[in-house]
Amino acid sequence: MPCTGFADGSAFFKGGLKVPYDFSIVVDKFPIFLPAAIETLKITGASLVFGIIVGLIAALGRISKFKLFYYPSTFYVTVIRGTPILLQLFIVYYGLANIIRLDPFPSAVIAFGTHNGAYIAEIFRGAIKSIDIGQTEAARSLGMTRFQAMRRIILPQALKRAVPPLGNQFIIATKDSSLASTIAVRELLLKSQQLGSSTFNTMEYLIIAGIYYLIMTTVLGYFVHRLERRLAISDRAG
Repeated sequence: MPCTGFADGSAFFKGGLKVPYDFSIVVDKFPIFLPAAIETLKITGASLVFGIIVGLIAALGRISKFKLFYYPSTFYVTVIRGTPILLQLFIVYYGLANIIRLDPFPSAVIAFGTHNGAYIAEIFRGAIKSIDIGQTEAARSLGMTRFQAMRRIILPQALKRAVPPLGNQFIIATKDSSLASTIAVRELLLKSQQLGSSTFNTMEYLIIAGIYYLIMTTVLGYFVHRLERRLAISDRAG
């Protein structure tokens, strides 16, 4: 006996049994979420590239002895880490509207990139600080400038040590991208909300979005783990 719904779509009868959801929708409608998943990956990827660049600059500023670099970097990290990401997103999209009008996608990239950058800065700073200062002194004794020692000796080692926490931050960034739905970016969560409100099958569409997020974070976690193992093997071989 086929499923039939109530007027509000909240329940179905199947074989005389009342069931609250129609999970066949999860299978049938799963492919139509692919464009929204791609949009989610675009937002995440662009914001992470932006965040890595900003984070590395802020990390170097945080360890600098020059106040001109140290104080602005510290202020940036403190403010961003101390305020909600949703507030930052609204400030970029709505708060700056009188100065510059940005479309939803670039607004999300800027807000998420700035947010991720503050956390990535602390990851890089911790990794750089973990390198024995004697290596810097040895590089300087060989005639390298401080910049050359940082670029050739310290940063390559620090980047290896930063891989595990960076992987965690990348996964967090993927999930945080769902907040872009609040400014009408057509990513996974907005797609599920729109279809759910028009068909009253909200739970089914939210489950589809959740499965996509789970797939993306699981795959990302797998590759980060593989990279960690490869770097560990190269360290032992060295």
